Amino acid sequence: MSLLPTRPLTDTSSDGLKAYLKGLPGVDQVGLEARAATLATRSIKNESKIWAIDTAISMVDLTTLEGMDTPGKVKAMCAKALRPDPTDNTCPSVAAVCVYGDLVPTARDAVQNQIHVAAVATAFPSGRASMDVKLMDTKEAVAAGADEIDMVIDRGAFLAGDYAKVFNEIVAIKQACGTAHLKVILETGELKTYDNVRRASWLAMEAGADFIKTSTGKVSPAATLPVTLLMLEAVRDFADKTGTKVGVKAAGGIKTSKDAIKYLVLVNETVGNGWLTPDLFRFGASTLLNDLLQQRQRMRDGHYSGPDYVTID
Repeated sequence: MSLLPTRPLTDTSSDGLKAYLKGLPGVDQVGLEARAATLATRSIKNESKIWAIDTAISMVDLTTLEGMDTPGKVKAMCAKALRPDPTDNTCPSVAAVCVYGDLVPTARDAVQNQIHVAAVATAFPSGRASMDVKLMDTKEAVAAGADEIDMVIDRGAFLAGDYAKVFNEIVAIKQACGTAHLKVILETGELKTYDNVRRASWLAMEAGADFIKTSTGKVSPAATLPVTLLMLEAVRDFADKTGTKVGVKAAGGIKTSKDAIKYLVLVNETVGNGWLTPDLFRFGASTLLNDLLQQRQRMRDGHYSGPDYVTID
């Protein structure tokens, strides 16, 4: 069965977008959850596990998004992002650090263009602000050195059926990003239904998203395997339809190497190994890196390191 919209998007008014998104097939909840559960049971060989752990490390957006963040905390996080295991030069750096906009200059100075700097914008995490504020938030972060912007959609507008407002905001923020990549956070835990997740994914991609992202990490549930599978199916079908590859970022609640590997299996089985790159798949996480490092050290040395071997974030 085709998962593509039944009509092309030629009208971006509210009525046109509503007709387009309603033309997407409904999600088979039982089938989706069963497939996600089946893929989660896949086991991989030891040599593949080593590769998977390094790949997962290279896909992490190491994140701190707290009101008590300080320049010192951000500098320490950036040092860890660049050299996750200072005793092992073969350990890859993470993909990016992700911070609030006012701390972008600190992060940019610390990473020295060696990895990406992402900033949350558009009144993160609620998205409740005027368009002028959202645009200023984005432009200031880019001017300060962010080369990736993680924006939040207006979930209230989406749930009220005002798809044009959500679409037009993404288009405007994408333009404000300039050359910076745009990750569009759907906050899937607030969208309530799989049908809404599919529609929001397509809406964001049609509006110009470079990535679609599950969650802010501030709402439960955050990333889940079924939701991420659904979003991966959407980017696969969008690429088939348009030739444009959009990335997926799973964020919130992914804390262990075992969990991360389940997501990598999901990616490989749904969109193929072409998406197994930081350019097209990311983990938004603050503590996942610690477990990945401990598992990596165990596989290298044959035993777990002490609890003080990695920093506790």
